[in-house]
Amino acid sequence: MEKYLVSARKYRPSTFNSVVGQKALTATLRNSIATDRLAHAYLFCGSRGVGKTSCARIFAKTINCTNRTPEGDACNECESCRAFNENRSLNIIELDAASNNSVDDIRALVDQVQIPPTTGRYRVFIVDEVHMLSQAAFNAFLKTLEEPPGYVVFILATTEKHKIIPTILSRCQIYDFNRITIQDMVDHLTYVASQEGISVESSALNVIARKADGAMRDALSIFDQVAASSMGNITYQSTIENLNILDYEYYTRLLDAFLNQDVPQALLIYKEIREKGFDSLFFINGLASHLRDLMVARDPKTLCLLEASDEARQSMAQQAVKCSPQFFYKAMALCNDADLNYRTASNKQFLVELLLIKLCQLLSPSPIDAGDGEGQLKKITPANATPQPQQPQQQPQPQPQTQPIDPAPTATVQQPVVVTATYSRIPQPIHPPQRRTGLKTPNISLKGGLKKAEDVAQAAVKQQDRNNNFSDQALDSAWETYISSHPTAHILINTMRVARPQRIEGNRFVIMVENPGQVELMKNALPDIISYLANQLSNDHISFEITINEGESSPHVWNSREVFAHMLQEVPHMQELVKRFDLTLS
Repeated sequence: MEKYLVSARKYRPSTFNSVVGQKALTATLRNSIATDRLAHAYLFCGSRGVGKTSCARIFAKTINCTNRTPEGDACNECESCRAFNENRSLNIIELDAASNNSVDDIRALVDQVQIPPTTGRYRVFIVDEVHMLSQAAFNAFLKTLEEPPGYVVFILATTEKHKIIPTILSRCQIYDFNRITIQDMVDHLTYVASQEGISVESSALNVIARKADGAMRDALSIFDQVAASSMGNITYQSTIENLNILDYEYYTRLLDAFLNQDVPQALLIYKEIREKGFDSLFFINGLASHLRDLMVARDPKTLCLLEASDEARQSMAQQAVKCSPQFFYKAMALCNDADLNYRTASNKQFLVELLLIKLCQLLSPSPIDAGDGEGQLKKITPANATPQPQQPQQQPQPQPQTQPIDPAPTATVQQPVVVTATYSRIPQPIHPPQRRTGLKTPNISLKGGLKKAEDVAQAAVKQQDRNNNFSDQALDSAWETYISSHPTAHILINTMRVARPQRIEGNRFVIMVENPGQVELMKNALPDIISYLANQLSNDHISFEITINEGESSPHVWNSREVFAHMLQEVPHMQELVKRFDLTLS
């Protein structure tokens, strides 16, 4: 009875033509052999199961063949080829660097390099997983790798090229192996199934190819596993059951629940998935991958990005037209956020259920009255309720500054009068936003559009239309009251004491300050001051302009130390009193 060999060994490539998914690379190697332009060192890089070691063996066998075919392949009849096929060739030495990674192992390899071939032209040394060599072993290998004898060819293979030191890379010709596409794997598995007499469904082979993740060896191993469990009849159902893969039917049902905004149905489907034993993180990643596939299947231009059979592409394209691109973008973003938060979530089931609820709400109206936009459920209001006008936001009170400055100027300011703006309590009509330095603007959300902001402003104007007449004395009294109510804002109250408002006409006033610093201070404080004065004087039409005084300095307001010094000069006995009781000004 013939001994059983797994498919990965039985159908291992023996010629360049039989290598799956690496046509460009094998053509380059074949041409270099045909023209006898061989390098002394090669580096084969790529992920697992893509044919690196197989190509190295085929290359070593072919360059020693004495009777190559017209296509450039080994003849399998000469002594060198027979010795290789029977695993007794002394010209092809394989070394596993994962278990032979010390300096002594490399020195033993260097000693073998000195022995010329007994038959054939070359001695080929295949070093697999070369990135596992230690730093000292790499250094011991450098000189021999750079200048080996003319009959020596080194073929290094690795899955992690970034771990190899640059001095090794610079001495080799580097060949990067591609991940094998799903279609190439399906074609090769179909060939293997025909040779083994196994009946298969193309959809089942597609599932196996996706599970292999670009590795042909993994695909053949999975193929053997499914064939054994299904007794030689590989169906789609038996494949997903054996490999514990979530059926696309669940994702299709979930998509329908999202489009119908059916939260209970989505949660029940997730319950079925959990009861079948699937991990929630696996489910999140699978859902994200399915949404991505639907997105690329929706546009014929990106359909080529979908690695699937033609039937699967057509089916997914029909499902994808039900959704807009914006739906896919937002849904994939939600899945990505859930994937990032999954590892730190204390209640992982709740996290997934919340994700499904959000996905069901993607097509529901937004909470604003107009119903524009997407993202949340529309707020439900009673039919007999009347909409209430929105109150304008109160301006925040400015924070007092802590560093004292002398408001009085030391010299005449040589610059033109600065009129910054007219400040009024009445909201102005909304125009396209323009940047105005130093002004505090209301915090209006743009989500509802500019028209929404205009409605808010108009409602505020209707509510605030007080226009009571008041005298300059009444304004000065309210101004002083505001100063008294802010005892800790030292810089502001000193400025306000000096810069008393003067009426221009009607309800327009001017505030004259001494320097640009006070201009900025008053600009920040005016919204709160105007609001206070409007309430005190019952007038919503008060407006102020700020200017810088170019004439004589305003009357200087003494601080505590200046008052104390004046008293010492004017009161004869004050100085004696201070000395006797050792008084100081705190």
